[in-house]
Amino acid sequence: MKTKDRIIHGALTLFNQNGERNITTNHIAAHLEISPGNLYYHFRNKEEIINGIFDNYAQELKVRFKPMAKEEQSTMPSVQIMLSYLDSIFELMWNYRFFYANLPDILSRDEALKLKYVKAQAALNDNLIAIMNGFRDSGLIALKDDELKSLTKTLHIVASCWINYQTALLSDKEITENSIYQGMLQMLNVVRPIATEQGRVQILELEAHYQSRVSASN
Repeated sequence: MKTKDRIIHGALTLFNQNGERNITTNHIAAHLEISPGNLYYHFRNKEEIINGIFDNYAQELKVRFKPMAKEEQSTMPSVQIMLSYLDSIFELMWNYRFFYANLPDILSRDEALKLKYVKAQAALNDNLIAIMNGFRDSGLIALKDDELKSLTKTLHIVASCWINYQTALLSDKEITENSIYQGMLQMLNVVRPIATEQGRVQILELEAHYQSRVSASN
């Protein structure tokens, strides 16, 4: 792995474990056993490292939430498609949890990063609407266009803000995988009351799946 990539991955590990505010470039260099000068050769400051991490995150958003072609969707059970997207949400929330936990502060310090974030979220929202349209076509939900957009926005907000909310509640305790599984259940709880009978059966199956993960992680 190239040194630049090692710095990004090492910083991500430290930020997630200790909180971004508590980690300096010297901590990152020591963690990677490289000199501060070597780190500064690749990144002028910590904000540039955070930008590098965000670029990886934004690329994952594009790949993980690319709407499936109708032909591909017709060959997979809907519950498996939903599980795939939910697992992607979980993995992103867990792998980039420092960013979700301290999002307003991080964005307030870097206007360019904020613009990148807004652009990435707008593209993600478009993809999420397309994904939800696919679930509507499959008969899992029966909503009008404006209702579908509202539901999509609500789910987007829950996913984006869940860790920040949990961080405030937990105070000095660490965010755990259990905390994020609870977020998956919360999203399913939002959808279940408005799902079709067919959709409700599959959502209950997913709820049982994530509830078992919560129990296993306790």
